[in-house]
Amino acid sequence: MSTAERPMPPLDADERTTLAGWLDFYRATLAQKCAELSEEGLREASAAPSPITLLGLLQHLAEVERNWFRRVLAQEDVPSFFPPPPGSGDAGQGREGGWEAAEDATYEQAVARWEAEVAAARENCAARALDDTSPFMGGAQVTLRWIYLHMIGEYARHCGHADLIRERVDGRTGV
Repeated sequence: MSTAERPMPPLDADERTTLAGWLDFYRATLAQKCAELSEEGLREASAAPSPITLLGLLQHLAEVERNWFRRVLAQEDVPSFFPPPPGSGDAGQGREGGWEAAEDATYEQAVARWEAEVAAARENCAARALDDTSPFMGGAQVTLRWIYLHMIGEYARHCGHADLIRERVDGRTGV
């Protein structure tokens, strides 16, 4: 995903194109917030006591993409990138993980993982209608439409975090 381009969501498209457009807009926003920073800048925390970093956000959103578009939508049995720490009792197997970057984690690795998950998400959505459902927790069914809306909200929230972190790291605001 190019960090130079952030596609404007369509103003007059059908529902599916609009939802996919807004999700891609926020994906590109995250990429731009991480662009042109050093590894140190990507690891700089927002503000105490929060440990959130841009690298952590990128890793987390790769895991969120993997969870919703592969595990839930496509019912793929894929492991977490970030298993829970031993003894944590995390029954979710780290599905909301990624917040903390390992010492040897790099931006190049994180962005490649994230881009691969975005590509898998697009592929898994391509043949499905918005009303298609997948099994979800407790015997419920979730539609692709709901997943798109959830992911737009997830990215919008985290792009707000990214705005604040980037401003703290190097003073850059806006995109």
